[in-house]
Amino acid sequence: QVRLVESGGGLVQAGGSLGLSCAASGNIFRINDMDWYRQAPGKQRELVASISSGGDTNYADSVKGRFTISRDNAKNTVYLQMNSLKPEDTAVYYCHVDASTRPPGRLPYRDIYWGQGTQVTVSS
Repeated sequence: QVRLVESGGGLVQAGGSLGLSCAASGNIFRINDMDWYRQAPGKQRELVASISSGGDTNYADSVKGRFTISRDNAKNTVYLQMNSLKPEDTAVYYCHVDASTRPPGRLPYRDIYWGQGTQVTVSS
């Protein structure tokens, strides 16, 4: 089992910036892709940004040029730097991680994990 702990959410005015982090812990053998999703009230959860184990990134069109996803493999942490925030960015942001665990003497197991979510509110 992998535990994900998110931090960095809060209230910010339009045009401001906010940085999110998501730290993974547990019996981790390898972390593959890491992603950030968001979900606004009454809407479906959507993919915001993703980063591969090799550092390749992908962004939703709505955040391109404003958000930057990065990772620190030594810390098992993924970040989302959000600049030029807009009211429509308001949502609960969730970390999503594809990871493999390998307890000593046991078979490896690959699964996906979700963070608890952190609220981002952008006021106009």
